[in-house]
Amino acid sequence: MTLVIDNIAELVTNAPDLGERPLGIVENASVVVEDGQVIAIGPAGALADERLDADGRCVLPGFVDSHTHLVFAGERAEEFTRRMAGEPYDGDGIRITTEATRAAGRKALRASLDRRLVEAHRAGTTTVEIKSGYGLSVESEALATSLAAEVTTETTFLGAHVVPDEYRGRADEYTELVCGPMLDAVRPHVRWVDVFCETGAFDVDQSRAVLEAGRRAGLGLRLHANQLDHGPGVGLGVEMGCASIDHCTYLSDDDLEMLASSDTVATFLPAADFSTRQPYPDARRAIDAGVRVAIASNCNPGSSYTTSISFCIALAVRDMGMTIDEAIAAVTTGGAAALRRKDVGRLAPGGPAHLTILDAPSRHHLAYRPGVPLIWRTIGSDYQLPPTANTSQPIPR
Repeated sequence: MTLVIDNIAELVTNAPDLGERPLGIVENASVVVEDGQVIAIGPAGALADERLDADGRCVLPGFVDSHTHLVFAGERAEEFTRRMAGEPYDGDGIRITTEATRAAGRKALRASLDRRLVEAHRAGTTTVEIKSGYGLSVESEALATSLAAEVTTETTFLGAHVVPDEYRGRADEYTELVCGPMLDAVRPHVRWVDVFCETGAFDVDQSRAVLEAGRRAGLGLRLHANQLDHGPGVGLGVEMGCASIDHCTYLSDDDLEMLASSDTVATFLPAADFSTRQPYPDARRAIDAGVRVAIASNCNPGSSYTTSISFCIALAVRDMGMTIDEAIAAVTTGGAAALRRKDVGRLAPGGPAHLTILDAPSRHHLAYRPGVPLIWRTIGSDYQLPPTANTSQPIPR
């Protein structure tokens, strides 16, 4: 059974050989899909067994959200309100979520994970990475990673998020737990290992130990770094060959040079900077230096409780010096590069049919109309949604 999405005003393919500009834009287009794959892209009017009329809308590749923390319990709305009133962000609220997550059972955690996945899908995300990091015990991290693995292959072990209360003052001892029994417990469920290399979390030696243990276990490497200030994280991440270094709010000239000379992606998380009142990263400076960049939601209960990639795009264009085309590339091919993926983030024959259809005629509306629910329909994903999920309710015109 074939399906044609027809009468597309503007189609973003991210395949320059198929269209104009680096985004490979095709106007007045159609996309033909069969068995979850794109089989043809061409002018409007293509024939298929079924037809979905885009009615002059814009179609893009599904968003690739390469940094989320979707397995957690509880919420921290009061903390957010205090920050908006001037209280500084220090990352210590993670401990509140740890307590709630440890107390929740598998059923409750899976139900909340499913709700967030449905929300993300409705917001146009078709590929999602999910980190642990709110259990911070062998049992709780194993549970979180097993739940993530039930819905996606892009799973990340973040036992080294912060040092939990029971190990306060004994960070080296906790690092040994992360690198040993905890890593052993989560290994069957994860593709990646991550660590928060930051003052107040893990120093460069502890972070190196976690990454080296993950590499020995056969995992890909990721890193949180340079969120709160300049630090050694970028140098460590590039040296270790991390796929992505995330946050990158503070980047020195040396950091930019190291990133530009590597295949490590700098992943910006602007919704976190919005929520914590941190400065926004200077994406313009990074891009002009030749750094490969991505944008992700960082969905979590404390510093970025959103699944809206559209919101992140608007912030990147408004406050980070990015053009709309650069921001769209960052949430599609950039996110794919941060996951070392070449199959997602683009639309081309032979690739997966992961599409985001806007209730707007062009991509510019993603920044032009911030806060408006512009995702008309999301088609496909490589994560598992609940069988009863109603994810594609067209918005009446």
